Amino acid sequence: MQSQLLSGFITAFEPANLLFCFIGVTVGTFVGVLPGIGALAAISMLLPITYYMEPTAALIMLAGIFYGAQYGGSTASILMNLPGTAANAVTCLDGYPMSKQGRAGVALFITTMASFVGGSIAILALIFLAPAIASFALNFGAAEYFAVMVFGLVAGSTMWSGSTLKGLAMVTFGVVLGLVGLDMQSAHPRFQFGLPQLSEGLSLVAVAMGLFGVSEILVNVMRSGSDPLRVQHVTLRSLLPNRADLRVSIFPTLRGALSGSVMGILPGAGPTIASFLAYAVEKRVSKNPEKFGKGAVEGVAGPESANNAAVQSAFIPTLSLGIPGDATSAVLLGALMIHGIAPGPNLVTTEPELFWGLIASFWIGNVLLLILNIPLIGVWVSILRIPYRALYPAMLFFICIGVYSVNNNVLDVYVVIFFGAIGTFLLLMKFPIAPLLLGFILGPLIEEHMRNALLISRGHLSIFVSSTISQVFLGATLLLILLTIIGGMRKGKTEEEVRA
Repeated sequence: MQSQLLSGFITAFEPANLLFCFIGVTVGTFVGVLPGIGALAAISMLLPITYYMEPTAALIMLAGIFYGAQYGGSTASILMNLPGTAANAVTCLDGYPMSKQGRAGVALFITTMASFVGGSIAILALIFLAPAIASFALNFGAAEYFAVMVFGLVAGSTMWSGSTLKGLAMVTFGVVLGLVGLDMQSAHPRFQFGLPQLSEGLSLVAVAMGLFGVSEILVNVMRSGSDPLRVQHVTLRSLLPNRADLRVSIFPTLRGALSGSVMGILPGAGPTIASFLAYAVEKRVSKNPEKFGKGAVEGVAGPESANNAAVQSAFIPTLSLGIPGDATSAVLLGALMIHGIAPGPNLVTTEPELFWGLIASFWIGNVLLLILNIPLIGVWVSILRIPYRALYPAMLFFICIGVYSVNNNVLDVYVVIFFGAIGTFLLLMKFPIAPLLLGFILGPLIEEHMRNALLISRGHLSIFVSSTISQVFLGATLLLILLTIIGGMRKGKTEEEVRA
């Protein structure tokens, strides 16, 4: 492992890879600072560019955007009470009160250091766990993959914080979208509506850019308007915390890193749930829980460490099993497929340069983010003053140009517009879009493995419960559905009692 990690650093320090790592974390910090855009929209917009890049450089850049956005997202949360990403929402609870107390610089410094520690611990988990899981998954057959992917889909829909039925509906919608194109065995056209351009299915780039790029821009224009945001001035001297702040933040940072690493591995959990869980843990273990919400350092350090750890550890199931932990991981999974690389247990052995180079780039990217977020904090604060009316037309323009450049197909532009309208409607109606994308990417894979399993068993459904691995994952899926139903019934009874 030491020699492989060393070769990974050699790959990551190649000039091109190092440059794209820097570009990724810089863009990630930028979109994280701006409220409402987020890593998912940025990755969707830049996905067409990766067609012209080497796979390792492309994934290093996209991953840098992913975890870089978590660093930048805390800036707007602390200074303006506006979370840059959903995972940074909990940071507002204590970060903004610290800002009003004149301690915005200290809060920004604590979040940056906590993010670095949380990310570093999760990278260690990735180094040791991903190869081990991949070795175990080499025993998987078609039935086992089917069970694991079904579990991932159900987990991704039921662990959403809103209505479970909405989450399941979006997963189903995504699976249906994945059926568009020619049948993989009979070559019979499905849902093409007479358009031969759809014979290979809907473009992942077009769907992702429409759902997450166009829709986020339109919804932010509707909700936020176009006026520049008012922000406080932050100096380098104000970033320095005192000894008490550092002492208080140590254990919350470590606990947040642990909980974030665990939640990142679970399909459907992601950094948002990890950050709220870390906040709840810190409030529970604190001797003075009443100080939370009033500017507690622990309420900033724990969640920020957790969301960065969750982002890094989300690559464990994505790379070792081919199961995305959240919607952003699903897009990164799609980026690998675009380059003809099959994520899964064989990735570690068939693409060692990509796997270990990506892991090594995480260390480099986290160090670069320290440099970007502490000495250059004034630059990011100034970016918040850019009027949104100057940003969204340019972003929409580059979305259309980017999606057209992939296949030189005008239909893809119409697909972007169509799914942009659908995504806007879903966001306004408070439907989750992330499960839709999970269903769109995993749906065809589930169909493929299900058909292969049935061919092996000559049509006998017993193959899906013939192995212990399949039984465990299908049992966990049923248990998850039952727990969700019971939780929904209890919530309904509680609401009725409150009304009464």
